[in-house]
Amino acid sequence: MIRYLSTRLWHSAITLALASVVIFIGIRQLPGDPAIAMAGEEASPEQLDAIRSKLGLDQPLPVQYFSFIGRLLQGDLGKSTRTGTPVTDLLAGTLPVTLWLAAYAIVVAVVAGVLLGVVAERYRGRWPEWISNGFALIGLSVPSFWLGLLAILYLAVNLGWFPASGYVDVGTNPVRGLYYLTLPALILGTGLAAVILRQTRASMIETMSTDYVRTARAKGLGGGRILFRYGLRNSLIVVVTIVGLQLGGLISGAVVTERIFALPGFGKLTLDSVFTRDYPVIQAVVLVITVGYILINLAVDILYSVINPRIRVGSN
Repeated sequence: MIRYLSTRLWHSAITLALASVVIFIGIRQLPGDPAIAMAGEEASPEQLDAIRSKLGLDQPLPVQYFSFIGRLLQGDLGKSTRTGTPVTDLLAGTLPVTLWLAAYAIVVAVVAGVLLGVVAERYRGRWPEWISNGFALIGLSVPSFWLGLLAILYLAVNLGWFPASGYVDVGTNPVRGLYYLTLPALILGTGLAAVILRQTRASMIETMSTDYVRTARAKGLGGGRILFRYGLRNSLIVVVTIVGLQLGGLISGAVVTERIFALPGFGKLTLDSVFTRDYPVIQAVVLVITVGYILINLAVDILYSVINPRIRVGSN
């Protein structure tokens, strides 16, 4: 295990280094000029040159990149070209909002997806399966922004069950904070729940038709015990894989969801920085997402051996 972790960490470091090059070059290929975004369209060429010199944008790309890496290794992500605020402060203020929302959405998606997947397998050919498949169809085909608008209209405005917008810090007031995040988490987790549902159902159908399950039934084990001990446990590997792979989609979906529900999270920060060509903020946001991807993939591989001891990471 230690050798495997060391190898994966080394590979992750190489991946992160290559990703930093791609991020740095790609962001600078975005259309528009951050100097014009800061000074305005009426700025003189001298003013624009002064801003570029101050930001270091007049230097060659290799010089800019190594300067960026040097500051990054010291924990300095730079300052926002739009507000002058340190990027670390902006991330500290917005990242917890998105993390709470994403975690809440994952919990909703896993609980709903696994439960409905088990129901769909248990009652194949009957109305519970039809309802589960209908939910999966809606979750996979309807865009999240449309579901969000409908939820605000009917559940928040007409019925008054949830607030239509706003945010309360979960760390300060957990109950009220989760209440404000419930509707966005339901919308954000719907698509992921549909994927988990379909994969859980397919995995359980395959598992319940294996020889060892038939042997367990022949020995007289109850249906519920077989379902949860053998079928559901093996299906959790699929669930863990899906959650790891869909994390990126969850974060990108959070951009739209946060915009709809006016949440001051990562999504709003990302859109504002893209519109104003705020290079330091965009770089930091993409790097944080990249690191999150790497850590989640590593955690998924380790969880495989926890869920099913027969799987050993790094084994031949």
